[in-house]
Amino acid sequence: MVAGSRKYVAAGRFGMAFALPVLLGLSGCGYALAGRGSNLPSYIRTVGIPMFVNNTQLFQVEQVLTERVRQEFISRGRYEVVPTDSGADAVLSGQILSVTVAPSAFNAQQQATRYLIALTTKIEFRDIKTNTTIWENQSLVFREEYDVATVGSVTDPAAFFGQDQNALERVATNFARSVVSSILEAF
Repeated sequence: MVAGSRKYVAAGRFGMAFALPVLLGLSGCGYALAGRGSNLPSYIRTVGIPMFVNNTQLFQVEQVLTERVRQEFISRGRYEVVPTDSGADAVLSGQILSVTVAPSAFNAQQQATRYLIALTTKIEFRDIKTNTTIWENQSLVFREEYDVATVGSVTDPAAFFGQDQNALERVATNFARSVVSSILEAF
């Protein structure tokens, strides 16, 4: 044994003796993995998510967004999701107020290579039992940027999503995660 190694063993034991209570104390401080918690009342087991109302000219955007929000609630594993408000403990209703697409990056030929998509919605999550609003956002704006391999300018949402079918899917998936996380984690 090396002469100085006893000091390190003793210091290691002292460090462990000090660190163990600190670590045990932190284990009960309320930290948890984000994204899987829920601050909803325990009696809410069935969530009604009727089709969102589409106030835009964009064809079928309400179907894609509604379906993604339903899937996100289902993926959390705690809730039964129904497509109507009847028989539900809580109801999530939504209106799509606007969808805009604007170029945000250009190549050397001044052609748009990246677009900013802004989706404005009105969302309300209502407890049916107590007839109270649990969470709402009257003007929820969701923005995402996407690269698009197209030539020319496309600022009409219908034309944009017609050229890049995956863009609407990506926006809907990210939107659904954001909305459901906001509701369940009470942000």
